[in-house]
Amino acid sequence: MYIIAGLGNPGRQYAFTKHNCGFMALDLLGRRHDIGYPEDGHKGMFGKGRIAGERVVLVKPLTYMNLSGECLQSICAYYKIDVSSELIVIYDDIDLDPGVLRIRKSGSAGGHNGMKNIVRLLGTQDFIRVRIGVGAKPAGWDLADYVLSGFSDEEWPLMQTAFGNAADAVELILKEGPDAAMNKFN
Repeated sequence: MYIIAGLGNPGRQYAFTKHNCGFMALDLLGRRHDIGYPEDGHKGMFGKGRIAGERVVLVKPLTYMNLSGECLQSICAYYKIDVSSELIVIYDDIDLDPGVLRIRKSGSAGGHNGMKNIVRLLGTQDFIRVRIGVGAKPAGWDLADYVLSGFSDEEWPLMQTAFGNAADAVELILKEGPDAAMNKFN
């Protein structure tokens, strides 16, 4: 069984912001496989189904970004998964150009507060992550204001493609493993 988490902030005001890339990519993946989020618990909302023959739980933490680890710690413990091989986290990354993907099997949280919380609460950096580039913050911008802002008209088509690529990457991870996805998308 795999836990696939998309990171973001709950609430309509955050729906299409840079920080909600994980939610948007997860929503697309869920639509492809007819998996919604009918269940509440573990400080999130989640739904179960199958992708590429694998049992999956799609999870959206509802703790707001900076406390995402509370949800993932709870749901990973409940389903007794091997975090290093059965957890996939999708999230935004300001160190990548808009629309660029990076897949890793391990790594630091960088400056991402949601990932810092996940790493701290899970006690490991060893889990699969799909990072979606949103671009660097412009000079003079506050970081929080930037990641909570929307996309420009030029960026939006790139991001829609990126959400599709992120969903494709997760499907490939489930079919052939993270190395195959890294070779294709990195």
